[in-house]
Amino acid sequence: MAEETARAFDAIIARADPPVWIVTVATEERRAGCLVGFASQVSIEPRQFLVGLSTANHTFAIAGDAKYLAVHMLDGEDLALAHLFGAETGTELDKFEHCEWAPGPHGLPILTGAAGWFTGEVTQRVEFGDHVGYLLAPTAAAAPAEDRSSLRFHSVAELEPGHPAG
Repeated sequence: MAEETARAFDAIIARADPPVWIVTVATEERRAGCLVGFASQVSIEPRQFLVGLSTANHTFAIAGDAKYLAVHMLDGEDLALAHLFGAETGTELDKFEHCEWAPGPHGLPILTGAAGWFTGEVTQRVEFGDHVGYLLAPTAAAAPAEDRSSLRFHSVAELEPGHPAG
């Protein structure tokens, strides 16, 4: 891709200011979570959600064989959770020792400070360059209060990731 096209594409995506999410996963021995910017509902009926996990991310390694993931909507002002799950790496820190959470459906860690959350069964995995897409079918959810809005990309754009990009 030409450099000019890449810059223009990046500017379009940044100005679209998509929401960011935290994805958590657990196995019998380990749990992990990360801040995710590549995620969207992709079907109305049946309801389906696609989340992209970086192949360089510690959470990706844990999610490899997972049957379920939890996806958390952060409040528009919740930079502390975004920083913890976006600027720290699970290879060096147990993020769950630094936030409030509870065991949820399918044994997944649910962040109690999140504005809302849902769990989803992994129905498909698709490689997308430096990310793998996890197609989720919702299995449980807790809706946000009406006055809560989601944290957007512009609020976390300056975070240094806890692992190298890509």
